[in-house]
Amino acid sequence: MMAAALASESSLRVALIEKNSQCGRKLLLTGKGRCNITNTRPWDEFKEHVHPDSGFLRPAFMAFSNADTVAFFRKLGLPVTEERGMRIFPSSGKSSDVRDALVSRSSVATNVDIRCDSEAVSVLRSSSSHFVVEVLHSGDRMNMLELVTDSVIVATGGLSYPATGSTGDGYRFARETGHEVTELLPALVPIETKESYITKMQGLSLKNVEITIKDGKRTLYNNFGELLFTHFGMSGPLALSASSYIGKRLKKGPLQGALDLKPALSREQLDKRLLREFQEAPNKQFKNVVTGWFPAKLYPVMMELGGILPEKKVHEITKEERGGFLEKVKNFPFTITGLRDFNEAIITQGGIKVKEINPKTMESKKVKGLYFVGEVLDVDGLTGGFNLQIAWSTAKAAASD
Repeated sequence: MMAAALASESSLRVALIEKNSQCGRKLLLTGKGRCNITNTRPWDEFKEHVHPDSGFLRPAFMAFSNADTVAFFRKLGLPVTEERGMRIFPSSGKSSDVRDALVSRSSVATNVDIRCDSEAVSVLRSSSSHFVVEVLHSGDRMNMLELVTDSVIVATGGLSYPATGSTGDGYRFARETGHEVTELLPALVPIETKESYITKMQGLSLKNVEITIKDGKRTLYNNFGELLFTHFGMSGPLALSASSYIGKRLKKGPLQGALDLKPALSREQLDKRLLREFQEAPNKQFKNVVTGWFPAKLYPVMMELGGILPEKKVHEITKEERGGFLEKVKNFPFTITGLRDFNEAIITQGGIKVKEINPKTMESKKVKGLYFVGEVLDVDGLTGGFNLQIAWSTAKAAASD
């Protein structure tokens, strides 16, 4: 939609081929239905949220930055609001307003033809250096059209949320035109864990915790934020972001993770607090002294894992026992066994090898006139508006060439 809107500013004739009955079905799901349009971090910070190769994105970002994105949507009459984490949302909180602004922008252009219920089934290079795009209308094989065009922008998304139409068509088009597609994995997706005590906490959301995931001694992911326990493991921003760093490694086997439940306090500070509470009520049972330390669903789990008998009088608790309990507070253990599938993934990790794409224009280095933009490329970002900015920037690069 962005590519069509921007390409319409030239004298080109543009056809937007959409397999769904309306445009932007996947966009409607972004940001939990609120559409996190972009993130206003400057490039030096923005690039830290993009992988595996932020260098590829840099030319397109510099040509159409997050500031340009905000200005573009405001020009379309869409008020936006900045929230914590430098995330930009439509002020209405409705992703449909973003979709409608883009569709409206293309609809008013006399040189843009939006064709819904139309599936591009193949992209072929003809002998005359033109492309022939075979389009299936309303699923009717008897109603197949051929569009002849000088240029094609493939903006099909990846494999995530396939119910919205993201069924990997772009990867097929890429392979059929001689391009390499790297390994495809679900990313920004919930994590599955082994321990039964994790699932006992289903529905519990923890804010301000720190997660660390290691492969042996090597740290694969470490961050601070919000986490949600589920019936299969973990979700929420921390788990989703972690998934983008551990997907490939998980194919070799489980990984060990740990939560710091009290990251604002050092182990020594926690020990002093615990000792003070023990001294204030030396004859109380341990379970009655630390009730205020944890949410209701976490409390019984900590009683189970903490290494101190819940009924033990606090004046009988040894320094070693305190240390063991605090170890679980600062390193709450869990085992990651896998990731959920593409049906629950926000994005696809992997895609068309970016070495085969011109980073300034998104044109294929192998096939002149063929462009790839957005999620179909092997470049992705963390949660917080980064992936949509990748879409906007790459679409602008292709539409401007």
